[in-house]
Amino acid sequence: MQSFFKPLRHLILTLIAILFSFHTSPVMALPVATTHPDSLTGEKARLLTGEVIVALSNLQEGVTGVEGQIYIAAPPKKVWEVLTDYNNHKNFVPNVIDSGIISDNGIEKVMFEKGKSRMFIFSKEVYIKMKVWGENLTHLRFQQITGDFKVYQGEWTLVDYPQGSGTFLTYKAEVKPDFYAPQFAVRNVQTRDCPLMMLAMKKQAESNNAKSLPSEKE
Repeated sequence: MQSFFKPLRHLILTLIAILFSFHTSPVMALPVATTHPDSLTGEKARLLTGEVIVALSNLQEGVTGVEGQIYIAAPPKKVWEVLTDYNNHKNFVPNVIDSGIISDNGIEKVMFEKGKSRMFIFSKEVYIKMKVWGENLTHLRFQQITGDFKVYQGEWTLVDYPQGSGTFLTYKAEVKPDFYAPQFAVRNVQTRDCPLMMLAMKKQAESNNAKSLPSEKE
């Protein structure tokens, strides 16, 4: 029996030594991939296919964080015009019943929106008066002054994509209603409504851009 186990033991020790050498021997360095400044991240590549990306988070004190991203085949100027067309939001943004500018001091505007929020089989009209300000064609910030929310603030960010003559549009907001609504219900509403709002901005901006382009006959 010993004559049988002795060569078997040597074989096992040899295999262990080989495996150990793989873990301890230096690994050849792989070439480092360099990323061109104009290359796209995975998210932006997905956006170019027409996907709307929405991410939600639970913040402190029952506040819900919302982030939506979309690609719009129109330059930032056209997207900006749609975002700031407050008097006309009621005509193309889903669930917005009424909207308009209250005042404008040249630095920031005060506007209002009245909308209908649906939770399961229930619906509720909500009103918000907020100030909006920002950097032309790049950032648009908003914050509630009065209304049906304890917290309602955030920003729109526009990133030019010259290769496609388009714009990457990002929406970020912190939301907490001033009426009873479980956070999971608020998340459900935002999961449904945020993509609809983003797609409405896309459709309006691309439509306006198409109308401004010279026709093939010209």
